[in-house]
Amino acid sequence: MSGGTARAGSLLAYGNGRSYGDSCQNSAGAVVDMRPRKRVVSFNAETGLIEAEAGVMLADIIAYAAPHGFFPAVVPGTQFVTLGGAIANDVHGKNHHRRGSFGCHVERLTLLRSDGRTYACSAAENARLFWATIGGMGLTGIILSAAIRLMRVASLDIAETVKPFGNLGEYFDLAEAADRDNEYAVAWIDQMAGGKHTGRGLLLSGNHAAYGTRTAERGTATLSVPFQPPLTLLNRPFLKLFNAAYGWRRGRLTESQAGYQKFFFPLDGVADWNRLYGPAGLYQHQSVVPEAVARETIPALLAAARCAGQGSFLTVLKRFGSQRSPALLSFARPGYTLTLDFPNRGRRTLELLAELDRITIAAGGAVNPYKDARMSAETFAASFPDWQRLEAMRDPAFMSDFWARTAGRLGGRNGETAQAAE
Repeated sequence: MSGGTARAGSLLAYGNGRSYGDSCQNSAGAVVDMRPRKRVVSFNAETGLIEAEAGVMLADIIAYAAPHGFFPAVVPGTQFVTLGGAIANDVHGKNHHRRGSFGCHVERLTLLRSDGRTYACSAAENARLFWATIGGMGLTGIILSAAIRLMRVASLDIAETVKPFGNLGEYFDLAEAADRDNEYAVAWIDQMAGGKHTGRGLLLSGNHAAYGTRTAERGTATLSVPFQPPLTLLNRPFLKLFNAAYGWRRGRLTESQAGYQKFFFPLDGVADWNRLYGPAGLYQHQSVVPEAVARETIPALLAAARCAGQGSFLTVLKRFGSQRSPALLSFARPGYTLTLDFPNRGRRTLELLAELDRITIAAGGAVNPYKDARMSAETFAASFPDWQRLEAMRDPAFMSDFWARTAGRLGGRNGETAQAAE
């Protein structure tokens, strides 16, 4: 799909810009900054139901609800995402095995469409539009406000257990029990390790501590990367040293009580951390593959990166549970999800990412769209074979660079319009 005719004048809501790809960009049209809309409308301290405008940050929701003993049922890896963005991307967290994705906890929302009408959406009212908007990447209109149900917690602190494992086989043997016994579970992987140590790492699990703070911490970074280095500092020698040092420091069974910021949002504590990847930036690749093939596919993905001579600074592996999202399109689904971060080295990195796509799709898996900036239309269609259902509900005045690059090339409505105009 070409830009120009079909996309000129198109709109897209913009949250806080924490997506890694182009799902929140609209280079041929305009974006609407939602951050000024940041009012908490209401909160029920008995039930944990909070209603807020779409520009409210999750950090603000945490601070508002924590003194009453509530916490969002699902949080992603940063608290600096807007409520509207969390819904539009149907984000997931470290407890999908218990709580599903963010969309599972949305009770209702208010949506503004380009016809000038405001729609009240829920499972009982305008249900098709409700399900399309959750995980709809902002393409059904502008989310003005939403009500979500928080979960009751004893404290914000996390009773954390760190358990080392020597290879991926050991991790898979531990993963199901970790999910059964804990609210949260996620693994850090040494992507550089090969041979009998392939996939060695640390399994971090935790539950909200019975006794701890109910006061939200200030969401300010305590460290920073003060300047942009001329090239990436995250090269293979550095990564090998880092992985060895990290494993040596934490590579034994430990139990401790951690603050929620450290447990959920470690990168929020380092301002401008992305500068470490150099001026060309980074690509993130997140895939999910069915549980039945994970023991073969996850090692293949790690091996592909090693064979390409590319190191991932942050490599995360976790297990998704069986709870389905109400969204038409949702990345999180039963299986195992692997996240890899690579410095952008141009063609070499793009070729590796295409190979990771190929391995994922061949295994019956999917690639995460809101962390992507280059997947092909074919990879998207294989990941989300029901994409036409969202296209049918998309507001014709709304478009993103991601949707134009993928669904548009597959024959979306604006693609047809552009061809007719040409």
